[in-house]
Amino acid sequence: MSRNLPVNAKRIAEDIEALAAITEPGHPWTRRAFSPLFREGRSYLEARMKAAGLETRIDAAGNLIGRRTGRKPWLGTIMLGSHSDTVPDGGRFDGIAGVIAALEVARALCDQTIELDHDLEIVDFLAEEVSIFGVSCIGSRAMTGQLPEAWLSRVSGDLDLAGGIAQMGGEPGVLAQQKRPDIAGFLELHIEQGPVLEAERKDIGIVTAIAGITRVEIAVEGRADHAGTTPMDRRADALVAASQLVLDIRNAAAELARTPGHFAATVGEFRIEPNAANVVPSKVVLLIDGRAEIRADMEAFCRWLDGHVEKLATAYGVRIEAPDRVSDNLPTPGDAGLLSTLEAACERVGAKHRRMASGAGHDTAWIAKVAPAAMIFVPCRAGRSHCADEWADNDDIALGAAVLFEAVREMDTDSKREKANGTHTG
Repeated sequence: MSRNLPVNAKRIAEDIEALAAITEPGHPWTRRAFSPLFREGRSYLEARMKAAGLETRIDAAGNLIGRRTGRKPWLGTIMLGSHSDTVPDGGRFDGIAGVIAALEVARALCDQTIELDHDLEIVDFLAEEVSIFGVSCIGSRAMTGQLPEAWLSRVSGDLDLAGGIAQMGGEPGVLAQQKRPDIAGFLELHIEQGPVLEAERKDIGIVTAIAGITRVEIAVEGRADHAGTTPMDRRADALVAASQLVLDIRNAAAELARTPGHFAATVGEFRIEPNAANVVPSKVVLLIDGRAEIRADMEAFCRWLDGHVEKLATAYGVRIEAPDRVSDNLPTPGDAGLLSTLEAACERVGAKHRRMASGAGHDTAWIAKVAPAAMIFVPCRAGRSHCADEWADNDDIALGAAVLFEAVREMDTDSKREKANGTHTG
């Protein structure tokens, strides 16, 4: 890289490679939350944090935190971070790049003997990916008092989530009191997990919003009959009706995706009864995963779905229950002030950038509910992620770390000015 950056790209590469080596044999790159390998990765990160002069601790939520005390800690905490856990057979950059880039910002500040007025925290959030307990973003939800109490009783084998958090060094008994009112601003670097930046030859994506995720379950009920003897025109085949519904969902989502704002819908789960070769399917249950940057798009999609299933039921002679929204999260916009700060930081380091939405969920979405928060994306090869082929060039990650470095310095100045003026844009 020809740019003269304020961060050390070599250190970033070394740390990412070291964590990549901590993986299940034959399953690159697997280091799931709560596993012995995850704890080994945590030990490596803690050692690197200490080497950078950070004071380390595990908070009540089981998050690993490295802290650099500022000259005026009453101004609040500037927080950077992501997660070090992976999906099974997943990538070595998803989450990890953000943790290491954040750590490199702290190291670069130390190298250049730059003192901040704010405290700075580097965070490795616990279990951002869907965990063995079937839930995700455990650390960021719990840090901010947003972890449902019922989740603590979720079990995996002989272990419940409360016990898992305790094993990570957390204190599950006090999570309801976690609020973190001291966060002055939060930034997260992440690989894009999509092909846009690479295709457009952009260095940085500035995330305008994290799409809301709505999951809808639909049950289609037909009639079981003998597959060999029942005439084709006398069947109530639940699978045929459900298959048409899947195609129609795809087409409706494609139409919405042509309008401004990110939208996607996927039927990712599909259960058939009785699932026998010689029986006409009597029931199909499908689960739709919908992602919308603009809430009105999701509401329009759900209204269309409600009306469309009624038409399909009549056309195919089946019964379709009213779609059930099993979960429904609103979009999370990035803080307007931080988005501008990130754009200015891109200009200072010479990074070509564009604004874009995130179709994936991130820890930022939960921190944003209690503090100003924003994200940046760096390119990943062919948009591949959550797979062993996931790859991000180290130069791209280093450039993203440089953007974070410049943004942190600006946040430290801007927040001081806001405090002095008695105002706050968050």
